[in-house]
Amino acid sequence: MWLLMNLRELMTTNVITVDKNVTVQLAAGTMNKKRIGCLVTVDEEGVKGILTERDMLVRVLEAGKDPKTTRVLDVMTQSIIFGNPNMQLVEATHLMFQNGIKKLPILEDNQLVGLVTLTDIARATSCDKKTFDLIEALSNMHKISSSQQDTSV
Repeated sequence: MWLLMNLRELMTTNVITVDKNVTVQLAAGTMNKKRIGCLVTVDEEGVKGILTERDMLVRVLEAGKDPKTTRVLDVMTQSIIFGNPNMQLVEATHLMFQNGIKKLPILEDNQLVGLVTLTDIARATSCDKKTFDLIEALSNMHKISSSQQDTSV
């Protein structure tokens, strides 16, 4: 059964990383070229954060920062939840939903060995189109407190 699937069987192992000191413009170019939604940020000591499309939207574009001069370090998500390759899929899914994250970097012996996303989970479970669409919709939901909601565009 897919719920008992080990993450080692599911995770993407060719994780694209970026140095935390490069510009957001360079990082965005890499994401576009590779057609991916995030980059794991690293330095000489290891994993330092994750840069997602959402990070760039909120912390660069909406904040009016210049992507040519803003460094990844200044806008990346620094508090990361990690998984390990020996976790079962059900454990990873629970961890992701519990923490409101869509991407789960996988560490083994303090080394980045993979990445699992909600899309990977949907594909792995061989769910029907309706379920896949639901997972896709959930992955695009963002927590907005009622005091911050604005219906004008």
